[in-house]
Amino acid sequence: MDIDETKIIDLIEELNRHAYEYYVLDNISISDKEYDKKYDELVKLEKETGIILPYSPTQRVGDMVLPQFNKYVHKAPLWSLDKAQRIETLEEWHKRNMKIVESYNQTASTPLPKLTYVLTKKFDGLTINCTYNEEGVLIKAATRGTGIVGEDVTAQAKTIKSLPLKIPYDNTLEIHGEAVMTRKAFNKYNESAKVPLKNLRNGAAGALRNLNVKETERRNLSAFFYDIGYKEGNPFDTYVDMLNFIKDMGFYLDNYMKVCSTVEEIEEEIKCIDNIRSDLEYDIDGVVIAINDIRTREILGYTVKFPKWAIAFKFEAEEATTKLLSVEWNIGRSGRVSPTALLEPVELAGATVRRATLNNMDDIIRKEVRIGSDVLVRRSNDVIPEIMGVTLENNKDTLEILPPTNCPWCNSELILVGAHYFCENSLSCKPQMVKSLVHYASREAMNIQGFSEKTAEQLFEELNVKSIPDLYRVKKEELVNLKRFGKKKAENLLNAIEGSKDCDLSAFIYALSIPNVGIKTAKDLVGKLKTLENIRNASFEELIAIEDVGDIVAQSILKFFLDEKINESIQELFMLGVSPKYEEKGVKANAFEGKTIVVTGSLQNYTRLSIKEKLESLGATVSGSVSKKTDYVIVGEDAGSKYDKAKELNLKILTEEDFESMLK
Repeated sequence: MDIDETKIIDLIEELNRHAYEYYVLDNISISDKEYDKKYDELVKLEKETGIILPYSPTQRVGDMVLPQFNKYVHKAPLWSLDKAQRIETLEEWHKRNMKIVESYNQTASTPLPKLTYVLTKKFDGLTINCTYNEEGVLIKAATRGTGIVGEDVTAQAKTIKSLPLKIPYDNTLEIHGEAVMTRKAFNKYNESAKVPLKNLRNGAAGALRNLNVKETERRNLSAFFYDIGYKEGNPFDTYVDMLNFIKDMGFYLDNYMKVCSTVEEIEEEIKCIDNIRSDLEYDIDGVVIAINDIRTREILGYTVKFPKWAIAFKFEAEEATTKLLSVEWNIGRSGRVSPTALLEPVELAGATVRRATLNNMDDIIRKEVRIGSDVLVRRSNDVIPEIMGVTLENNKDTLEILPPTNCPWCNSELILVGAHYFCENSLSCKPQMVKSLVHYASREAMNIQGFSEKTAEQLFEELNVKSIPDLYRVKKEELVNLKRFGKKKAENLLNAIEGSKDCDLSAFIYALSIPNVGIKTAKDLVGKLKTLENIRNASFEELIAIEDVGDIVAQSILKFFLDEKINESIQELFMLGVSPKYEEKGVKANAFEGKTIVVTGSLQNYTRLSIKEKLESLGATVSGSVSKKTDYVIVGEDAGSKYDKAKELNLKILTEEDFESMLK
């Protein structure tokens, strides 16, 4: 082997290792600039020597357009899964499994172990089956197809950066995974797409089954792996062993995996996954429940279609197709006029959906949505559903959606700012003022108890409350004369309004409705800058230096406090007795005060955000990377390379139980 070939192999191994650490372990081990430098060096060497190894990172992306899809016969069948949508179906399935195991054990010299099940997420993407040769090199990737014969999508699959091109295994192997498109990749693609994608699943399927490999690469697919269909060498004893092997080989394995032994435990896990699925970066449509013991699987066997040892619990659909009947234009508290689609009622995720967001006119035009169109509706995070696009080409019976020229409520002329229309009549446009009042009075803002949207409408219409300061001028004799207001209710509301004058500064900042400033950002601003005057006078550089305050938020704050009317209104509130205060909360002495802490893996009692907030409340600094300066590393389940580095540096490692014991 000559010097150039040795250098090429060294560069390939180094670059592949960095890619694995970045895309699989979510750990940046080299800067983009340094990676690009080494990548360019590899490209240059490959051109000069003509040596191009099949697992080189330069082989991930090709500019080729393939003439056709070739067929590929899988080494082992890819089975479909039987499905359940009711817990009763799972109970029946479990009872059948128990009966077979008990019957077998009555005569077997080596009885089967107690039934346990492994639960994993059921990804909603496109199945890929990847074959590695005896040198550990990826030689084929294929779609599921019929389960016996699929389509060769090797060139397309190589664009998936988390898919290893070479693994440390010296026997032939076929591994199943699911190619998915993340929401981040989906949104980025649609920003510049001539024809936007309608949903994540179609985005992934269309990418893998696209003969233009460059287009596949643009969609930036990810892939999760969960099953080995064919393996030469020692067999696995359990499914957990198989999953650990998959992880050890460098494949991207989802961090969720639970072992259950009863249907009650399975039901609890299904509820947990169903509750979080809208918050995931990718689509799932259920939970896969599979028997852990491989020998038990062999005894149970298969039907014509399905393995008897696994079943998929399917969630209710999060997407549906219906007709767009008309468009309603609504005004928010900022004056933005936004379109809402009125739909032919359709069942979606257990609810009847009649309305969906359309975002803005640019979005409507890009998605080619028209009145009368058949549209694809998607639920996201349990808020109002969104129209993703039309399901069929629009016909001549559909009508173009036109924006209003005047405010639907106050008839003021609308102005176009960027992609959105605005009504600037903030004082006498009822929807704007009502929503501003309700937000100002909300619990996390000024906490004026008993103040509802109906109350805000009543004050606006009957007492001419057309600004926030007007709220503090309302008199008892005015209130008691209103419908639904007696003496007691009037007194309660006035006491709540008066009580709001003595308020926390962060609540006041949030109550002002500064665009892009939520309650957390308000607290961050106050925690750093301490006074309203400092916040009003802060420079762009000072604002973006605050954690989680980016360019857009900083610009919103600067623009807000440049408005003379807003500053006059704030001054008026002060003259009426509103007195926001900031008290710096002292941190009680504890083991974590002043320490630098890294958290890795999944914790039982904390989310990433809640553990971060807890540690910061104790006076600790939470870091995203392990170094010699790290004082403690808190580890949960599936702790990755940060845990390994902590051991290597001989740092103090805490379990979740250790952490809570130290708190006590």
